[in-house]
Amino acid sequence: MTVQNGNRWNHNIHYHPRILRAVPDGSRRALDVGCGEGMLARELRQAVPHVTAIDLDAPSINQARKYPDNVDYILGDFLTHPFEPASFDVIASVAALHHMDAATGLARMRDLLRPGGILAIVGLARSVMPNDLPRDLAGVVVGTFHRARKGHWEHPSPTVWPPPVTYPQMRALAAEILPGSRYRRHLLLRYSIVWRKPQG
Repeated sequence: MTVQNGNRWNHNIHYHPRILRAVPDGSRRALDVGCGEGMLARELRQAVPHVTAIDLDAPSINQARKYPDNVDYILGDFLTHPFEPASFDVIASVAALHHMDAATGLARMRDLLRPGGILAIVGLARSVMPNDLPRDLAGVVVGTFHRARKGHWEHPSPTVWPPPVTYPQMRALAAEILPGSRYRRHLLLRYSIVWRKPQG
């Protein structure tokens, strides 16, 4: 699955394949939450006929709309935009959940997903010191290696640092709000959550 996004690399793009592998066969409608300038949305569009992408940052949405990619870009607040409940086969989000209240965001994603649909998230959380120091140092070393080989693309979207929720808190929220979800902590200072909404 390839699109013309150039040879971009950063910690978020590194985990796009994890999102794309989670897309179920036969998916018709996907939502990209916090789409920025649309890189993931364009990748999703290669597998899903209708992709909607939403972000609060006007410059990012304006940049995304320059691509002839047949994605429906929305400038707005994901938490309040009037999407139809249970209307998406796939909801994806990369590095956006820490820009909102995490529990509210997860619940909103859950409610917009149709039964049997897939939610796939890659996010940032706050490390807990000193417990996370060895893992974080290893992540810095590996990230430096990747940047030396691939360069580093700096996205134009606003950043939030430090993330308000820790990794253990994020794991607990996922277990509470998305029962049965698969939470994984990744080396390059990210976590992922993949969840299939139960039928019925």
